[in-house]
Amino acid sequence: MTVFDEATAVTRRSEGIYDTAPDPRFALIAPGGATPPAVNGGALLATVLRAVLDGSPHPYPVATNASFLRVPQLAPAEVQVSWLKRGRTAATARATLIQDGQPVLDTTVTTGTLPAAPAASAGGAAAGCLAAGSSAGGSPADGADHGEGAEGAGSGASPGLEWTGVRPAFPDLADCIDLGQWPGAVAADGSAGFPAHVEVLLDPACTGWRSNDPAGIPEMRGYVQLRDHRDPDALLLALAVDALPPVVFGLGATGWAPTVELTWHMRAVPVAGPLQVAARSRHVSGGWFDEEAEVWDAAGRLVAQSRQLARVGRGRLRTLANGTAGAAGSPRSAVSG
Repeated sequence: MTVFDEATAVTRRSEGIYDTAPDPRFALIAPGGATPPAVNGGALLATVLRAVLDGSPHPYPVATNASFLRVPQLAPAEVQVSWLKRGRTAATARATLIQDGQPVLDTTVTTGTLPAAPAASAGGAAAGCLAAGSSAGGSPADGADHGEGAEGAGSGASPGLEWTGVRPAFPDLADCIDLGQWPGAVAADGSAGFPAHVEVLLDPACTGWRSNDPAGIPEMRGYVQLRDHRDPDALLLALAVDALPPVVFGLGATGWAPTVELTWHMRAVPVAGPLQVAARSRHVSGGWFDEEAEVWDAAGRLVAQSRQLARVGRGRLRTLANGTAGAAGSPRSAVSG
């Protein structure tokens, strides 16, 4: 069992109630400092999804909407799961992570089925746009099943309709830069948080902010995998969509950029190998920014998508590469304070 599996474990106490605890090994800032030791939002999502999948009639979280309401404490918590619908094609649950009687993370999760992952293919990874096995996978759901009371109406849907947009360009893994540790990530006793357990290898074109030379483009690209490697699955996809530094670092922003709302979709079952994640923003204004991400597997298949709304960090503004002032460190936690 990996550290990630231990950190996101849940224990069923009774029907719809699970015991857990946010784990300091996935905190972005180690306990004991002036900054709250906020646990990465993807790790929190994975914890909640474990509880949902334990009682789901379907194996995969095909759609998850999450509101981050409070910074979790490194203390016992519980996940409450209630099922809103249990259908043959899809099932929907509301799941809430609760501490001291208050909701910390509130989610709505729809589970369903997806096609089995193929063997990894170097040719597929280079193709960029695949004709088969790369679109929104799963049991093809016809449009009627999206409406109320339309159970089991998917038998007339065409199973052959598949299409995927062009895959972003990723550099070779060997050419990427390990994000590594950041100030505050290691506690005084030597215990380490998120960067000690998650390997984030960034495209060098997206790392100018590390040397106070941000590119002026709100984008991040790179590879994500656990340092104690295991094959990616739905839970690692939940981690991956929130694993890269905030895209606004490319605009000169610094400081904690807490996510307020995040929605992600699982599109296919990933093959073994590191996940490739590309994120960008379309609009930054008034202290808010959006961030949309795509996750591709080692076979070049789109396996997850996400979109989130977050606050711009309150740190100083870096000067952009063109010499102009930037916009508003440690990488983002997807929780709000």
